[in-house]
Amino acid sequence: MSAVPADFDAATLPPGSPEHKRLLARFFFDTHVEYDPEHIAWPTLSTEEHRRLTGLPFWQEAVSTENVTSNTVTAAAALESDPELSRAIALQGFEEQRHARLLAALTAHYGIPIEFPRPYTPHKLEDDFLFAGFGECFDSFFAFGLFALARESGYFPAALVTVFEPVMEEEVRHILFFVNWVKVRRLQLPWWKRPAFRARCAWIILKQVASRAQTARTLGGGDAPAATRENFTLTAHQDIGAPVTLHGLLGKCLQENDRRMAHYDARLLRPRLVPAIARALYRVLPKRL
Repeated sequence: MSAVPADFDAATLPPGSPEHKRLLARFFFDTHVEYDPEHIAWPTLSTEEHRRLTGLPFWQEAVSTENVTSNTVTAAAALESDPELSRAIALQGFEEQRHARLLAALTAHYGIPIEFPRPYTPHKLEDDFLFAGFGECFDSFFAFGLFALARESGYFPAALVTVFEPVMEEEVRHILFFVNWVKVRRLQLPWWKRPAFRARCAWIILKQVASRAQTARTLGGGDAPAATRENFTLTAHQDIGAPVTLHGLLGKCLQENDRRMAHYDARLLRPRLVPAIARALYRVLPKRL
């Protein structure tokens, strides 16, 4: 992982500068890890462990989300004129496709019935990429906490949890890259186009916030609308048997987000909105909720 010089002042690296773009690309290439989902030695599960795994209700949503994200990110490499950043986005697309392959390997190995959708074709490439990226900022934040709960509770065997650790680290890298790329993208535009770009980002973020707020209100009830149920990272603590309140989940997510982000170069911009919303809710929510 990228080392941080002890005497480095992050303010000396302006976002969008050539140095910032070089660091962004180099960070992504240097932290890429090779593994092959088709050759993973899946652990043998007990009858109860297998029942828990196959009984989780979000496998179809996870597969559908990865289908959209992987195809969108792969196509989004064409958005970037900088060759190194374009290569980095293409590498992210490869990693997202590898997540889909990992889900395919897992569901096939453990006999989980899944209908794999047709490859998704982006309609408005930049908007779709922004929507996927901001959505991943929300989903990954909650996934960090959920993964820690699954690891600590022993609900799944440690060997199975370990298989997904590289996926968690890739999610950290993806959202780090994305928030930095958004800043670069905006600064590449003529000054008179930047307000419209900001407005589009704000609108997309608002749609993501509204979707998650609806999920939080319903807490994933069976009668919730489909769009609500698809935000499975916000409600999955109920499915993995973790005895934790929403207040506790937010605290765990904040803790894990800080821990995982600390591994990477401090000169890179961090996602701020989702942790800020979670921190505000954590302060005001009663602990019993």
